[in-house]
Amino acid sequence: MDAKARIREQDDTDDAGAARAALDTVATRPMIGNEAIARGAWEAGVKVAAAYPGTPSTEIMEFVGIFPAGDIKAQWSTNEKVAMDVAIGASFAGVRAMTAMKHVGLNVASDPLMSQAYIGVNGGLVIVVCDDPGIHSSQNEQDTRMFARFAQVPVLEPSDAQEALDYTRWAFEISERFDTPVIVRSTTRLSHTRSPVTTGPRVAREPLGFNEDPVKNVIIPAHARLAHPRVLEREAKLAAYFDDPEFTRWEEGDTSVGVITVSTSYAYVKEVLPDAATLKLASSYPLALDRIRAFCDSVDRVFVVEELEPVIETALHAAGIAAEGKAWFPRVGEFSPENVREGFRKAGVLEAVAAPEPWAVTPTMRPPVLCSGCPHTTSYMAVRAVEGRVAGDIGCYTLAAVDPLKAIDTCVSMGSSIGNAVGLYKAGQETRPIIATIGDSTFLHGGIPPLIDAVYNNANITVMILDNHIVAMTGGQDHPGTGKTLRGDETHRIDFEEMVRACGVKSVRTVDSYDVASVYQALREAIEYRGVAVVISNRPCVLDPVKLKGSPLQVRADGCTACQSCMNLGCPSLGWSDEMLDGFHKITIDESSCIGCTLCAQICPSDCIRPVAN
Repeated sequence: MDAKARIREQDDTDDAGAARAALDTVATRPMIGNEAIARGAWEAGVKVAAAYPGTPSTEIMEFVGIFPAGDIKAQWSTNEKVAMDVAIGASFAGVRAMTAMKHVGLNVASDPLMSQAYIGVNGGLVIVVCDDPGIHSSQNEQDTRMFARFAQVPVLEPSDAQEALDYTRWAFEISERFDTPVIVRSTTRLSHTRSPVTTGPRVAREPLGFNEDPVKNVIIPAHARLAHPRVLEREAKLAAYFDDPEFTRWEEGDTSVGVITVSTSYAYVKEVLPDAATLKLASSYPLALDRIRAFCDSVDRVFVVEELEPVIETALHAAGIAAEGKAWFPRVGEFSPENVREGFRKAGVLEAVAAPEPWAVTPTMRPPVLCSGCPHTTSYMAVRAVEGRVAGDIGCYTLAAVDPLKAIDTCVSMGSSIGNAVGLYKAGQETRPIIATIGDSTFLHGGIPPLIDAVYNNANITVMILDNHIVAMTGGQDHPGTGKTLRGDETHRIDFEEMVRACGVKSVRTVDSYDVASVYQALREAIEYRGVAVVISNRPCVLDPVKLKGSPLQVRADGCTACQSCMNLGCPSLGWSDEMLDGFHKITIDESSCIGCTLCAQICPSDCIRPVAN
């Protein structure tokens, strides 16, 4: 059962006492890592949790939302920095607080994190960051452990769902004991893989109250100069703390090879070299160097197996400890038993074996395209028709960068599109219309400041806000433009037209994304306007919060001229039929997936696409 279904199930439960009893029961059941993290936060007595959705971290806050509101005040925030600030504020108030984000979200939240590393905590403060080795759904493959070292805050790295729960609970204890924010680092494999977890009861904690200490809480230069030495002292104390065998686990084995590993890499090492001496770390910063030295002295050859950057390996070299690692194991991509095994083969630890015969399997082609009836389709057809120079943004609409729409020229990070468009204009790129496209949640996340900048600096650009009423790319989460909270409660709803006008934009128009002619006309008029013009393309996502399905369409084959104009939509419900005309395939529509949006019918020059006759 997914998190949303669990929330609905809880909402439908009348017996609050029975629900509480079920939560407090010690039991073992399968969980994905993200659910285990949420459970660990609840068991630790967290009172406030805030996040912005981003794969692979999204489900953490959705699962937090399952727990009673009286236990945890849980919310979606407009971006990761706001979520971090909310959690920090709760920590100031003396309660345990958590925020969750994907790895690139930590970039957005890094400013308050750097300050809080000096300030410390009152109530425990935990930042859960989910990295994406292999770049399954992200714009880069950055390693959060580098950020932990940069910020000088400890990072815990669970290797399975049970540890995800235990380490999250433990992180709050470390946070309060050492007066520090703590990062719990997950990865896509851990976040989305299911394994058995034994749960426990919630340990309720009384709020500590606000700590009336401005020297600690107010991070001005005079106070920061006092705090920095304490940060360095804390680092040494944490390293000694992690030396405990409970946290840095020494598993005896064949001493000809010793492996130091962490996170999900541990499971791959145990599968590939089950008999090797292994040192399983709970944290890669700060390192438990005393125990690591003792382990290295006990084996003939030391390997470090860690995904992405050589964080541990580099630290060992700096400490004068000989260790091998990235000479044999890749710095890019996600680890697996196969590439860990191959690394040990290259290093001469395992014997080379003949490659198995490849499977005679032909994969089904599944091109990356927008969903059938996606309301973003017309916007990108329009910008392509006017030959715009398009600065795109982060969202499922980024798929418009590839064939057949192929209508996005740049994409950098959340909220960058409008600022990029301003830069294009200032650089003199006016031979083509300059257009920024940005989704509704992304606009609220990071698009408002650059829109103000565009108006303030008199940029001649057009901004298309693609409002599909949801955070679609991460599975349909709510945001301030939907009028609903994380728990589904009705709340204030942002009016995008009012927001844009308040930023100083004079030319604003909202159009129906399914009205092809209106979208084209609105965009042309916006381009003709001298200054910042905004077009709001407005239609709900076809999948969330409910899957939309209207009467499907069909192609009247006798009228189809095989012009294939409709194929420019990239709609997965459209395909080529076996019938040919002048050497070209005619078109057919898969009625089972067609939602009846009529976009193909509106652009068909022969008027041969009609609703299916009942």
